[in-house]
Amino acid sequence: MRNFSFLSMLALALVQTTGGAAFAAEGRPNVILLMTDDQGHGDLSCHGNPVLKTPNLDKLHAESVRFTDYHVSPTCSPTRCALMTGHWTDRAGAWHTISGRSLLRENETTLGQIFAAGGYATGMFGKWHLGDNHPLRPEDRGFQEVMRHGGGGVGQTPDIWDNAYFDGAYFHNSKPEAVKGFCTDVWFDYARRFMESRAKAGKPFFAYIATNAPHGPYHAPVEFSEPYADLGPATASFFGMIANIDANVGKLRAWLAESGLAENTLFLYTTDNGTAGGGKVFNSGMRGTKGSEYEGGHRVPLFVHWPAGGLTGGRDIDTLTAHVDIAPTLIDLCGLPAPAGVKFDGRSLKPLLEGKTGDWPHDRALVTDSQRVLHPVKWKNSAVMSGALRLVNGKELYDIKADPGQKRDIAAENPAEAARLHAFYEAWWTELEPTFAEPVRVTVGNPAQELSVLTCHDWFTAGMTPWNHQAIRALKDKPDARGPWKIRVDSAGEYRIELRRWPAESGAAIDEALPPGEDVPGVVAYRAHPGIPYPAVKARLEVGGQSVETAVQPGAAAAAFTVKLEAGPADLSGTFFDADGGEQGAYYAYVRKL
Repeated sequence: MRNFSFLSMLALALVQTTGGAAFAAEGRPNVILLMTDDQGHGDLSCHGNPVLKTPNLDKLHAESVRFTDYHVSPTCSPTRCALMTGHWTDRAGAWHTISGRSLLRENETTLGQIFAAGGYATGMFGKWHLGDNHPLRPEDRGFQEVMRHGGGGVGQTPDIWDNAYFDGAYFHNSKPEAVKGFCTDVWFDYARRFMESRAKAGKPFFAYIATNAPHGPYHAPVEFSEPYADLGPATASFFGMIANIDANVGKLRAWLAESGLAENTLFLYTTDNGTAGGGKVFNSGMRGTKGSEYEGGHRVPLFVHWPAGGLTGGRDIDTLTAHVDIAPTLIDLCGLPAPAGVKFDGRSLKPLLEGKTGDWPHDRALVTDSQRVLHPVKWKNSAVMSGALRLVNGKELYDIKADPGQKRDIAAENPAEAARLHAFYEAWWTELEPTFAEPVRVTVGNPAQELSVLTCHDWFTAGMTPWNHQAIRALKDKPDARGPWKIRVDSAGEYRIELRRWPAESGAAIDEALPPGEDVPGVVAYRAHPGIPYPAVKARLEVGGQSVETAVQPGAAAAAFTVKLEAGPADLSGTFFDADGGEQGAYYAYVRKL
């Protein structure tokens, strides 16, 4: 348990007497971790954006301790991977966003498991993007209440068919559940319900709210995008999505105050990478946006607010920090038991939060990179950071304080510093490289998930997989991108495997054309495109060293196979053939043990 000052204990007692949960007197804060998607450092009015208005996030900023040199990975899954585990992304397995490399290794311990082991109620709402099948889903990784979409965004391939931000269906504790309203509103609504019920039960909660907004495609309720209409539909919707998030933050914080929970709630706000849609308007003077190894790709906001813990007042901390620091920090602040045998790559930020910087290693070095390949490539899109120095791609050196826009390479003038950071990366790579070879596998045949739905989003391939519903509708893939699925058979036995061109919930046959779906406000929706049929006459299943074929009849929704599988790792792939010998990968495989 944390050691609290007299004032902190007094504040906690006041929370208890004014309607806070009974556990408040124990000094165990509720925790809300809010992370938005593709919102960069400059996509906030408190950071100087001249167009976008974010009054509620501005208020949080004014009342919080702010980390002004906080870094994540330049893309989605990698940041989530490091945030959840406190481990380097390349160590924990999710260094890409597709191709079976957005999956978090099964042996990693997540914040969900850490908080659950510490006696907290745990909830996850929105974007997971670290695996959609057992044992990789959030509900398998310590989160007791889950409301999420599939894949990396609403309308991506693992998501429920034809979702388009409004009035969709999402996975509520593993089961599809239809909802009304805009997706971001749904995540905040389900999160509030979870927090309310757990607070009433007198149990501390950890709520991880990870919005898919403002990730593309850019859709927003009209009332939020309308103030930015003169910027064009894409930017207007991008900013509108952020304005909607801002409104939800305002409602959530008002509810916390009304419920007597605000004082002893540790509220963290951050984003997962640099801006995707706002860089042309304002990028805080940084070079690079989402996906970039330059500063604008990975320096993002981190606000920390906890009144009962003394974390208020608009104080800035300019020390270099990163996503791998979040897990050890939360363990430290909340008095949680550290997971046995886990050595974090990050370190607790508690000393910085308390103003104790004497023992902090100011020459500390950190690495961020954007791999987005099947197998990591040394130095690829990398930045080694230490103090104000940035070694980019192993060659360019910049001083961020003197040159925030990274326009002047000073490597030749500072060979010793360049060599120091170069040596750090070499040692870092040598340590991590042995972990790259083993793929993360989806388990089939486990009672925790009777039916496993594999999608081409996770084809293990170096090519570009069809990762969204528009690509699925358009039959958009190339033969060299049709990799296998990496699976692990939980137990030997007979399995029924169905290969599909369309997902089961579509109700469509393999050879059936689909009309365009209804559009929604903003850019053209993924579903608002015609669906191309495939005239399959034969299907082939390859799994565990077996290759079997079956005829496909006109109007069939799937090609079904019954095969005997041995327990253990296996590759699975499916192919459709037309009458002329042409072939097409099966986008979906449904696997069930008989």
